[in-house]
Amino acid sequence: MDINYSPLGFLISLFFIVTFLAPQVKSRAFYVFGDSLVDNGNNDYLVTTARADNYPYGIDYPTRRPTGRFSNGLNIPDIISEAIGMPSTLPYLSPQLTGENLLVGANFASAGIGILNDTGIQFKLYELGARRVLVTGTGAMGCAPAELAQHSRNGECYGALQTAAALFNPQLVNLIASVNAEIGQDVFVAANAYQMNMDYLTNPEQFGNYYSSLINLLVVLTV
Repeated sequence: MDINYSPLGFLISLFFIVTFLAPQVKSRAFYVFGDSLVDNGNNDYLVTTARADNYPYGIDYPTRRPTGRFSNGLNIPDIISEAIGMPSTLPYLSPQLTGENLLVGANFASAGIGILNDTGIQFKLYELGARRVLVTGTGAMGCAPAELAQHSRNGECYGALQTAAALFNPQLVNLIASVNAEIGQDVFVAANAYQMNMDYLTNPEQFGNYYSSLINLLVVLTV
């Protein structure tokens, strides 16, 4: 069954990365929840068209092969795992996620998961021990390939969705500040996914060997 993309999930795309941390001690476990922004390959094990198991996904990953990540290389959870001295989280559906591997973390993210009322259970994670939750706003939705194909003739990002992100993200930051104030500590941390997207779209040369990769991709697409 294909995963349905709800309008709400599309316009309000946020994900939760939950790390179980004790103050001033080494990280004990790292669990990831979210959509395609943080999916490490769960959709490879699902019957869905939302897949990242073919080229050009993974062209900048160390293996140069698709990994199920909806990116050209590492994604945000990979970078966080490296920063806290842990291996990248395995997809929850991976056959390798057994025994002690499950105790140090897992990635439950799935592309197209959307935002549903019943996902509010994630807020109970704090009661279970989660002490750091990274929350991202929407990325540059108007720059997604599907939107460019439908609405852009000159490569410019689709303005309506860019505006939606610009309206939503500041409100998310305010909400996070309010929740932290209610809790009495900075449990939730906001990440500006929109600006991250725009930085590498407008200044790609700052993020690696962009031009040669782009040329290689164009050659493949035109053959």
